[in-house]
Order: sequence, then C-alpha cells, then structure tokens
Amino acid sequence: MDTLIIAVPSETPGGLDAAVGMHFGHCDLYTIVEAKNGEIVDVRTLPNVPHQQGGCMAPVNHLARNGVKVLIAGGMGLRPLMGFQQAGVRVVHGGGLPSVGHAVQAFLTDSLPTFSTENTCGGGAQH
Repeated sequence: MDTLIIAVPSETPGGLDAAVGMHFGHCDLYTIVEAKNGEIVDVRTLPNVPHQQGGCMAPVNHLARNGVKVLIAGGMGLRPLMGFQQAGVRVVHGGGLPSVGHAVQAFLTDSLPTFSTENTCGGGAQH
C-alpha cells in the first residue's frame, strides 16, 4: 500500500496531541500525518496560507500541492468542499474529537463519516 498523506487543521503547535482546528481554512497550521498500512510513519506540520474573504480555495490548493490525499475537518464551506473533491482529496468529518491523534486513529479505523454538504457552513469563524 502506498503512503497516505493526511492533513488535520490544528491549533498551535500542531502534532498528534494538538487540538483539532474547528474550521479548516482558518487554522494556523495543519498537522500532516503520513500513514502506511494503517500505521503512522511520520508527523510534521505545514503552515496555513493567508485566507482572505473569497480566497477559500487558497488552502485547498496549498494542501493538494503538498500531496494531501485526506483531510479530516470539523467545518468548512461548500466551495472548498467542492474544491477538495475536484482536487481528488477525500474529506472526512472529524469535528468534536479531542486531538489530532484521536482524529487520525479514528480515520485509520474507518470510523469517520465522509464530509457531506450537510456538514458545510457559511464559512468563516462560525465554528
């Protein structure tokens, strides 16, 4: 199996013990987790890019350019969700989990639902 690159919006300083950021585009950084055969093999952080009103595709493109294949998110608007789908990035709903590590483990055990249009918000800091 190929290495799977997973991104999780994270509160500073990032890493497996960090809290999951509530809205993907407004987090300070992403914890990037590489997993192979269901096991975590590497953890690092990736700074977010500036996110201005109407610029919600900037973080989508940033993550796709960095090889992300899965995003675990607590919240996002419809436009970035569609952007991730077009970029071939699978988005799963991981809101409410206590840490990035918990979110990644839930994903690796196939316990997170696919992020659907019902999970989207108007964007911004409503989360």
